[in-house]
Amino acid sequence: MKDTAIYGLSSIVGRFLNYMLVPLYTHYMPRETGDYGVSTNMYAYVALILVLLTFGMETTLFRFANEERETMNDERSRWPDTVFSTAFMLVGGLTALFLLLLFGFITPVAGSLGYAEHPDYLQMMAAVVAMDALQALPFSYLRFQKRPIRFASLKLLFIFLNIGLNVLYFVVLHKTSVYFVFLINLLCTGFISLLFIPDLLHIRWHFDGKLLRRMLSYSWPLLILGIAGILNQVADKILFPLVYPDAAEANIQLGIYGACVKIAMIMAMITQAFRYAYEPIVFSKAKDHDSKDYYAAAMKYFLIFTLLAFLAVVGYMPLLQYIIGVDYREGLGVVPIVMAAEIMMGVYFNLSFWYKLIDKTIYGAVFSIAGCAVLIAVNILLIPRYGYWACAWGGVAGYGTAMILSYIVGQQKNPINYPMRDITLYVLLTAVLFAAMTQLQFLPEWAQLAVNTLLILLFVAYIVKRDLPLKGLPVIGKYFK
Repeated sequence: MKDTAIYGLSSIVGRFLNYMLVPLYTHYMPRETGDYGVSTNMYAYVALILVLLTFGMETTLFRFANEERETMNDERSRWPDTVFSTAFMLVGGLTALFLLLLFGFITPVAGSLGYAEHPDYLQMMAAVVAMDALQALPFSYLRFQKRPIRFASLKLLFIFLNIGLNVLYFVVLHKTSVYFVFLINLLCTGFISLLFIPDLLHIRWHFDGKLLRRMLSYSWPLLILGIAGILNQVADKILFPLVYPDAAEANIQLGIYGACVKIAMIMAMITQAFRYAYEPIVFSKAKDHDSKDYYAAAMKYFLIFTLLAFLAVVGYMPLLQYIIGVDYREGLGVVPIVMAAEIMMGVYFNLSFWYKLIDKTIYGAVFSIAGCAVLIAVNILLIPRYGYWACAWGGVAGYGTAMILSYIVGQQKNPINYPMRDITLYVLLTAVLFAAMTQLQFLPEWAQLAVNTLLILLFVAYIVKRDLPLKGLPVIGKYFK
């Protein structure tokens, strides 16, 4: 449990510290330059390419290192290293091919993406995503080896370096160009990559071709799942400049949307922390007789705390709006919509384990492709008319589609008795409290905060009454009946 807490906490703290860059960028990058829109667009491409290069090997590493180590007694201590090194060589080969192709055809690629005047942006971010891909498996291996301190320290070191250099550049030197945002990321990523060298030197390297074929048969549906999943997150930011009717205004509008989405990413932060902590546990409990009860309870408590986070963000929006610069705040209305989409994505992640545990990852690919197709269709059809509002609702449509399909098929193939009555009650209560909060926006800011705080406390009281009685809490529980 201590390891789980460290993984989850390091993820939450890391994402929270990264939030420091949002006010920095949105206060120092003038909206009219569209530089924040360029940054939003570029990092969307980076996220997509990273999924392609890692090829689903992070989850595959856990799957094979855990299972095969139990059956290969004569190579018990070496087997995880074999799994890691085989996966790492695959990712390394894909990364080298990517860099060769991009740098070899940089001029036409930059032109087709709208960066003909700035191919250096693409070159820097290509190097960043290549190093991120090479770091992905070592980070996963640290989780497998139960080395949370090493994992957390490297993650947080990158963030502190990145924030420090950005503060120096924007605040001390009073610069505003997005060029140095990319350069700073490149320098920090390179430094962390160097720190992984000692870990890699301790690996007993062995490439197993037969193992690779088995791993690929498991991971290629995960790759499709990952592509569809990341497109659900970034397709709107990639498509926006391509389909928005005013090319000159596109990056400005994308900057507004990208800035406001950062507030909504509190939900993504919680989901990522949950994934880091939960994924290794799921595979280790797969053979336990009570595993399905555990998965059902995890779904319930995941929803409880994400719904609480949703209400907290909406309720304290009068304060949270100051995270972003005043010129970007006109898009704050999309925040609840994007958070709702992120909750659906988290539910879909919880539902995904039924097909991962029975090696039927093809189902995940199908569900994610369906959701991605819906999202892309909504964006292409509606962005020209509704702008970034279409991006927000497209996420709800896409994640909602994947979530519903996974639940329906999962209950047929590997049924889990989720507490649907309790879940429904929590969702309905959240909807009622959210509606009340939105109807009180005419009040002065202090009054909104006071009333919203009472509504959030009402939700907490409901949680305590139904599912988390105070008497069950450690240390202080003895003071409650």
